[in-house]
Amino acid sequence: MSEKKVLEMKGITKIYPGVRALDGVDFIVEEGSVHALMGENGAGKSTLIKILTGVIGKDSGSIVLSGKEVNFHSVYEANNNGISAVYQELDLIPELSIGENIFMGREMTKKGSIDWKNTYKEADKILKSMGILLDVTAKLSSLGTAMQQMVSIARAISIKSQIVVLDEPTSSLDTSEVEVLFKVIEKLKRDKIAVIFITHRLDEVFATCDTVTILKDGKLVHRCKIEETNKLDMVSKMIGRNASDVMGQTKVCLSDRSPKEIFLEAKGMKKFPKVIEQSIKIRKGEVLGLAGLLGAGRTELARLLFGADTCKEGTIEIEGKPVKINTPRDAISNRIAFCSEDRKVEGIIPNMSISNNLTLACLKSISKWGVISKRKQKALVQKYIEMLKIKIGNEKDPIISLSGGNQQKVLIARWLCANPSLLILDEPTRGIDVGAKQEILDKVCELSEQGMSVLVISSILEELVQTCDRIQVIKDGKTRGEIQYEGISEASIMQTIAKE
Repeated sequence: MSEKKVLEMKGITKIYPGVRALDGVDFIVEEGSVHALMGENGAGKSTLIKILTGVIGKDSGSIVLSGKEVNFHSVYEANNNGISAVYQELDLIPELSIGENIFMGREMTKKGSIDWKNTYKEADKILKSMGILLDVTAKLSSLGTAMQQMVSIARAISIKSQIVVLDEPTSSLDTSEVEVLFKVIEKLKRDKIAVIFITHRLDEVFATCDTVTILKDGKLVHRCKIEETNKLDMVSKMIGRNASDVMGQTKVCLSDRSPKEIFLEAKGMKKFPKVIEQSIKIRKGEVLGLAGLLGAGRTELARLLFGADTCKEGTIEIEGKPVKINTPRDAISNRIAFCSEDRKVEGIIPNMSISNNLTLACLKSISKWGVISKRKQKALVQKYIEMLKIKIGNEKDPIISLSGGNQQKVLIARWLCANPSLLILDEPTRGIDVGAKQEILDKVCELSEQGMSVLVISSILEELVQTCDRIQVIKDGKTRGEIQYEGISEASIMQTIAKE
């Protein structure tokens, strides 16, 4: 591998209102290398790549490409300078041919018309150089996801790229397809094309990458050659907690440890590519945690349990009886509630009142002949405002007027007033202040002590340690380990995530 720098980004800073998305980040990529860019959600990876590829501008810092300082104002400009990106959501047109997609926007012409013969000849040549044989005149839609991704990479190669960015390239691929992709990456390396490889899958980093850069909260926290690190060290740096610092730390939220009956049991749950095969048991009055890196399949499993996504295979039993949960309505009728990860998109209705947001899940209980009883609604809202210590001005104010923590409390109250037996909380403390975080975690413990089952998904290990009776560790769509109450610590979670 060459040590010649093809890209040097120095002191890159990007500030949005109230958020420093990047804070003086340095990022160096060598010619012909595969460089892993890693970090949890909100680390700044996407922002850094958007700046590099001309999608957005930087506030400060410099970008040097092949020894020349550059500042791209568009994707087109970045492409013309040899930088291209292949995103998880492919930006191709299914109804066009493979050859047309490869040269889209840079069509070959002859006497004022598209030169189809030369277009298909060159497209075929590029794909063959990657070891891929396809009919380049066929529609892109005739290909599977993996081959469509190869076409997207061929398109990147066709612009004579110095750097190709691959954003979660294996997220929709099976094992054999991943092997094909890795062979293509090796071909790019031999041609001295640098690859920036964005992934959350540690095995892939060690299988194909030469160097790794880790970001956290918009800052550079680590850069090293791949042989100088290990999985546990990488997990520690992404999470921001050193394994040696958390040895011996255990949970502090105690409840009854006696064996409990199973409320929900799911077996053989599958929805490719994020849920390969999952089984899960949730006991009555238990706080079960789902741990794993971003992209492991935790949220996807929760959405299957709630019927927000359709499960391809698998069975679910509630209190020992088989049930079908194909929609959220099915889940709610089986006493399951779900506070999703993205409260702004899937939770709150921004301009609706606090009162109406809070009571959305229990309108039937406060209505008669389809008319809401304002008296019952007011009493219910007041009950949960006091219970969860929600700070409001007036219950008729729009929910968007509240802080993030108080919005989250309203969403939890929405489901509590529906009297669920299982409450699923996906990243319940994301984006809220410390005081509100602790109040929510205390409420989780209180609910379990009252007999409610709670499934908690969190990227913050300290929260899982504090609240959970049992933790299931998920990696690459499968359960890789389970940690019982006595063995729960941040160190044990990180070690389970990092193990083969």
